[in-house]
Amino acid sequence: MTATAVSAERSQRLLVGKALDPRSNSLNLIRLILALLVLFAHSWYIVGDGVGPHFRGENLGGWAVAGFFGISGYLITASRFGNRIGVYLVHRIARIFPAFVVCLVVMAFVFAPIAYLIQHGSLSGFLSTPTTPINSIIANLPLRIVSYDIAGTPVGVPYPGAWNGSLWTLYFEFIAYLIIGFVGFFALAKKSPWPIILLFVLSVVFWANMDALMPYFQGNPNVALAARLIPFFLGGAVVQSCSSWLGFGNLPGIASILLAGLIVFFVHGFGPQLAAPFIAYGILWISTWLKQPKVVGKNDISYGAYIYAFPVQQLLAVLGAYHWGVWLFTIAALVCTVPFALLSWLLVERPVMRRARKTVYSTPS
Repeated sequence: MTATAVSAERSQRLLVGKALDPRSNSLNLIRLILALLVLFAHSWYIVGDGVGPHFRGENLGGWAVAGFFGISGYLITASRFGNRIGVYLVHRIARIFPAFVVCLVVMAFVFAPIAYLIQHGSLSGFLSTPTTPINSIIANLPLRIVSYDIAGTPVGVPYPGAWNGSLWTLYFEFIAYLIIGFVGFFALAKKSPWPIILLFVLSVVFWANMDALMPYFQGNPNVALAARLIPFFLGGAVVQSCSSWLGFGNLPGIASILLAGLIVFFVHGFGPQLAAPFIAYGILWISTWLKQPKVVGKNDISYGAYIYAFPVQQLLAVLGAYHWGVWLFTIAALVCTVPFALLSWLLVERPVMRRARKTVYSTPS
């Protein structure tokens, strides 16, 4: 039976709508749009023009990250439930780590030297000035970003001392991968949506009571960040766990977006997290009808755009482009970021993922 026939047969069993066709959706385009929203949100900080548009206490970048986590929760849960743990981890590591490491190297030995040269007039002492370029790579290798500057750069800009304000989310993304990896050991979680739903509810309750719980974690900010982001991932996982009987249709898609808006607007403090399954469902529903260019469908540069946008913006700021204002600066940053994202996809991400899939026996994730 062909993949199309299987999809058609499955769609007949769904309560509403149709199944999400992995070969016919616009998730690459949507993720790229979300990455560019993060770039736009960061422009306000990098040019020193305030914090930009906010909604319910979160800027556009924060909402974009929530969307990223929701999509990821849906796709990664499908990957775990369709693969052995070893295969699953190989795929996840191949997807996130190689491009991340290359980005660290590019920042340390391409971006930072330019800024250092502008600041000091020469590269004398560049390799030994704290935070040294080599140590900036080694310190951040475990995904938990603890070193943001490189050799004292960037300075003389509105947002000094940080080359990449986006990479910190990857640590919490990988924690979410490990959570779903563990859940996948339990057969019940694959047969029934209730374990994932329960886990999601617990994550929302945890975040809703974060202020009261923080003293027990000595105010650890990483706990608060994980508690804030993981419900979005689990919201996508909830949608995936219900996908065997719930498809994507126009009426539930519109209803999900409306419900998400109402919950976010009326539930103070934890509304976005509580609305996570509806946010994820709405985004995934949009991907079933939104058309995307074929070149975007074949080349997923969203991850590269996400990890390179901030250092590109900071380098532009070092060169004085922050004087141009938010809008012109954003356009320049977009034009300069896309080549890095494309090179990351063509030279690192796609080759590594192809190699990983050839190395292990599994269904594609």
